[in-house]
Amino acid sequence: MNDSEKDARKYMIPGLERGLIILMELSRNHREMSFAEIVKRVDIPKATAYRAIQTLEYMGFIRRHPSTGLYTLGVNVLRLGFEYVASLDVVQVGQPVIESLRDQTGCSSHIAIRDGRDVIYVARVSAANATIRRVSVGTRLPVHRTSLGRMLLTGLSREAFEELYPEEALPDNEPGAPADREALWQLVQEDRQRGYVIGESFFQFGISSIVYPLFNHDGEVEGVVSIMVPVHEIPEGDRERLRHSVAEAADNISNLLGYQGHPGERSQMT
Repeated sequence: MNDSEKDARKYMIPGLERGLIILMELSRNHREMSFAEIVKRVDIPKATAYRAIQTLEYMGFIRRHPSTGLYTLGVNVLRLGFEYVASLDVVQVGQPVIESLRDQTGCSSHIAIRDGRDVIYVARVSAANATIRRVSVGTRLPVHRTSLGRMLLTGLSREAFEELYPEEALPDNEPGAPADREALWQLVQEDRQRGYVIGESFFQFGISSIVYPLFNHDGEVEGVVSIMVPVHEIPEGDRERLRHSVAEAADNISNLLGYQGHPGERSQMT
């Protein structure tokens, strides 16, 4: 070590240095890591690493998965670099969240995105006692006939909506679906104002869903998170509890994608 390096190091804060080393290791691997893996990779004494990790977790720079105990980058470190945040995949950040949502609600949980006039399921976790027909990753359903699809349309302007549906008549119209393009637009505006959708037997009889939008760092609708409830109509006693759990999951994923808004602003989407 030369004199210049020695001069630089004498002003360094050891605890800060160790914390940054841990963050760089998590960032470099782009995956969840156990405490033992972190200690092995950063070559820091266990007691020191434990204190650094506890501090970083408390400050929101790393997060610990509630089920597996594994660590990954947290909201605050992601917010430091929007270019990195913009490159994150909604599945990458959302999978642990929907696993926790499934555990909280006992319901199968999903993340979906829109591809043209299709809803595509990109992540899913099934409830242990799930009896309803399962959807798999990659399953496509028509946007206009699903509660998830309606929520995905809430980010569109009228012009973009009419480009998506240039004809007045909607394709493959079936009982329970909106009668025409204008009816769908009105439903979407109501959903947009409300900020969520509770669809009871909307697409398949005997299955209800609660759907919230996911926002990226630009405030755009990136996808949706939902739960499937295996009942025709959600009991009033469960409705608010389940809705709150889905809303919280949506906020967590949106924050991980860099969204800077607040839950109360959900009904004011642009």
